[in-house]
Parts: sequence; C-alpha cells; structure tokens
Amino acid sequence: MQIAHDTLYGYTDGILLCCLAKGDTYGYEINRSISQKTSGRFELKEATLYTALRRLERAEYITSYWGTDKSGGPKRRYYSITENGRAWLKTRQKEWADIQKLITLLLQD
Repeated sequence: MQIAHDTLYGYTDGILLCCLAKGDTYGYEINRSISQKTSGRFELKEATLYTALRRLERAEYITSYWGTDKSGGPKRRYYSITENGRAWLKTRQKEWADIQKLITLLLQD
C-alpha cells in the first residue's frame, strides 16, 4: 500500500533532517534511502525534495557543499545537518511521539 503524500507532508523537513543526521549525502541518495526504508511505499517527488532542502538551508538547519562521490563520479551537492538542525529535529521527534499517541487514541475502536 502506498502512503498518501499529504499524510506525511508536514513531516518532510523532519524526515530529511533524520536522513542527514546519519551523515552527509546528496538529494538522490536521500530519496533512495527513504524509498528503501519504506520498502518503496513512500518517496518524495524531486521538486518537493529540493524545495525542502532549500527551505532547510535558508533556515540554517542544513548546509550544502559541492563534492564527488567515492567512486569519483560527477560533482554533486551534498547536504549536512547543522547543530540548529539537530535541535529542531529532536523537537520534531518528541512532537511526533505525542501526535502518534493522540492519533492512536482517536482512531481506536
């Protein structure tokens, strides 16, 4: 079953920051990681992904730099989470735990 994009829309930034908390990476790899982690049930559209990355960079939750992958491929824009980004992510994770409990209560029979 595919997950409706709008169900997770408000958590796009948190999802991206969580990916970056594991280490610097580039856009395609972020989306691939999300798809693998969800067994293909969720992935971001390219426009959504890069719009969110720009938004996070403007908010100073991430930074970016140009680099090449380990195989010496073409240059890519890599993203890195900042300390502000880590703090914001921690807040969102706590919020999500509270929301998850609330939704579970509301959707129980």
